[in-house]
Amino acid sequence: MTFKIGQRVSGRVTGIQPYGAFVSLGGHRQGLIHISECHCGYVKDIHDYLKVNQEVNVVVLDIDEFTGKISLSLRCLERLDTENVPSEHQRHHYWTNHRVAIGFKPIADRLTGWKTEATQRLNDQQASR
Repeated sequence: MTFKIGQRVSGRVTGIQPYGAFVSLGGHRQGLIHISECHCGYVKDIHDYLKVNQEVNVVVLDIDEFTGKISLSLRCLERLDTENVPSEHQRHHYWTNHRVAIGFKPIADRLTGWKTEATQRLNDQQASR
């Protein structure tokens, strides 16, 4: 079977290490679910989420073209499942304060100073040569 990035596949957990779980995908192919791809959020112990011989549905994250190693994710499927949750039950994380509409004004206000500083540093470097 050929695998593609983004493809959903099923497999069986064959081994668990502190850093992740190995999954048999059939036909002598194996992938790894890194501990960070087991669950959304912090995972202290991978054994809380996966067991050996457990059947899992995963998403192919990456395929190394030289070694053929396949990176898998359970977390991607969790995120896909939350899309069907009503919006009032979803938690949104904003990197900025979404109630303040300042846009790019802080960057625009500092841009002239940054350009002057960069030009000065460039001139200093050229002068020291």
